[in-house]
Amino acid sequence: MCGILGITVQTTTPLSTKELQEVLRTLFLLSESRGKEASGFAVLDPKGLLVTRSNMTASQLVKSPAYREVMDARLAKAMPERIEGLAVIGHSRLVTTGSQYSDRNNQPVRSGDVVCIHNGIVVNYQDIWRLHPKWKRTSDVDTETIAALVNDCLRRGESLPMAVQSAFSAIRGTASVAILSALHGALVLASNNGSLYVSSADGAPFSLFGSERHIVEKTIADCKLERRLGRLGVEHVAPGRALLVDLKSGKPHWFGLCVQEGLPPNPVRPTGASIDEQSILRDTEVAEKSFAQRSVGILGAVDKKQERRVRDLKRHFPHESSWQDSLRRCTRCVLPETMPFIDFDEQGVCNYCRFYKPLHFHGVDQLRKEIENITPGGPSRPNCLVGISGGRDSLYAVHYVKNVLGLWPVTYTYDWGMVTDLARRNIARICGKLGLEHIIVSADIPKKRRWIRSNVRAWLKRPSLGMIPLFMAGDKEYFYHLNRLKKQLGVSLAILGENMLEKTDFKAGFTGVPPYRGRQHIHTLPFRSVLKMASFYGKEYLLNPGYINGSLIDTAFASVFFYGMVSTYVNLYSYIPWIEEELITTIRSEYDFELAPDTVGTWRIGDGTSAFYNYIYYTVAGFTENDTFRSNQIREGLISRDEALKHVRAENQPRYETIDWYLDIIGLDLPVERVFEIINRIPKVVPAHP
Repeated sequence: MCGILGITVQTTTPLSTKELQEVLRTLFLLSESRGKEASGFAVLDPKGLLVTRSNMTASQLVKSPAYREVMDARLAKAMPERIEGLAVIGHSRLVTTGSQYSDRNNQPVRSGDVVCIHNGIVVNYQDIWRLHPKWKRTSDVDTETIAALVNDCLRRGESLPMAVQSAFSAIRGTASVAILSALHGALVLASNNGSLYVSSADGAPFSLFGSERHIVEKTIADCKLERRLGRLGVEHVAPGRALLVDLKSGKPHWFGLCVQEGLPPNPVRPTGASIDEQSILRDTEVAEKSFAQRSVGILGAVDKKQERRVRDLKRHFPHESSWQDSLRRCTRCVLPETMPFIDFDEQGVCNYCRFYKPLHFHGVDQLRKEIENITPGGPSRPNCLVGISGGRDSLYAVHYVKNVLGLWPVTYTYDWGMVTDLARRNIARICGKLGLEHIIVSADIPKKRRWIRSNVRAWLKRPSLGMIPLFMAGDKEYFYHLNRLKKQLGVSLAILGENMLEKTDFKAGFTGVPPYRGRQHIHTLPFRSVLKMASFYGKEYLLNPGYINGSLIDTAFASVFFYGMVSTYVNLYSYIPWIEEELITTIRSEYDFELAPDTVGTWRIGDGTSAFYNYIYYTVAGFTENDTFRSNQIREGLISRDEALKHVRAENQPRYETIDWYLDIIGLDLPVERVFEIINRIPKVVPAHP
């Protein structure tokens, strides 16, 4: 889930050192949208193999003296007596496994004479290390697993194509990689989900690659490469394909990785003479058999310090629900008397139930009719864009779009700093298995987390339930990037999995805004309600100046798209009903959907913020969004009231592990115990209708 990039150069290239440096700089800057937390590069030429890593952003890296010094030396004007082929690969990192503050966890990663950069997540990397205890491990990052697998296969005498095939047959998740082999003087580009594009001119001794077609095409345009090199095509490294470039000859050799479920047989298209054609065909067959035979599970890493903190939290702040259990609840649903704007009739039925309008579904036939004019798609011809958060609803939506509707989507995630590693792993599982390209747009995550910290700190000084949504304001740019990517990809159809049962009126209700019964989106509010909410926020800002921080402009910009955006997407769950058992069974059995270790629930488990705000709502108001969700299920006739009560009693228990992670990741300068103390001292909500 990072940006990978690079170039290859032969001696006869007409590009100057300055032009080559500009290409690399442009690739780095454009790739930064996929990850801004670290960066690095590697160079392979006759002088040797050089690897540089840093915890700087890509834009900082290309300005650094160390980067300029290396590039000035290695990208000297192509002269036959000095250069017999050169490759530079680069990485702009979105951190998943392994902290970026330790350079050993940043990329490129080296194992022996193999250097690897990787976009994606290897979900079974811990198991692979366990199966090979004699391997020397130097980092916590999953990418090292790929480099180690390839290096081990090469040491055992496998060819480079077969070593790459063997590595891909062992890993699970998503992997788009660039691998440099000093032994073979070669670069390999390979992908199991298609998040990789390469460009070169026919016969030109120069090529470049990147994680997105847009990045490659914009680099070509911005650097005016076609003026010097002629027409440059952009080729997709489709799922199950790999490209080997011999750095001396510059000849490309395509070969297959392994057959994945749902994908056609991989094309084997060697185009040069320095790699034996029959060995590539033979290696492909061996890798495919190996892929079918191997099965590697998942092991989770344990943080001992967090375990101790969580044990202390559970001991000092045990789950105690006597007050919540004493609240009067609707006799039809499970909403309590502390719900904003609630009232009960003589039978004890709340107004939310009395005025509820059952969901209307347009039906699968109508959905198929609306997409019947969509151009047929394939691995290199996506015909729609599907938003994917890593949660249950969006994962099932991807499954449905690909396997039921027969579309070929590109998936998209906006990572604003609160997408958890669990969510990223679940995204990797489904995209890897279905062979789907995944575009991740990464915010400036350190900055976003600083803004969250500022708002949480301000909130703790003057707690107000109406201001809690401010903690999540940073994710609303999702819709802006959705529209931008549609245009960029040239697709007319975007699909989201927006579950209409997840409508949570109480979040606006605590600002004084009454429930809105419209059904366009779960977040839809009329203009007068938006103004009323803005008035509440303005008052709180004046009463609590701590909210006046760097996040103000970001929050305002995002709110425009959240509340004012014209609908430009199709919501799958407006056409088909959301059936919990069917959905969970499908994503668990088909894609090994990973559950959270600190809750029995499956909703919001990939969202790093929800555990914190739900603890506040439960402690102060006596309910959470689980209560509103289960109540909506009751009204739709999907579950009984008794079932709903069992669910909310289990799902509302504090998620201590995730809360601890959240407060740590935003860098709050208060001990976690102090935060719990403040929340537990907040006066309880007084029922409006005793």
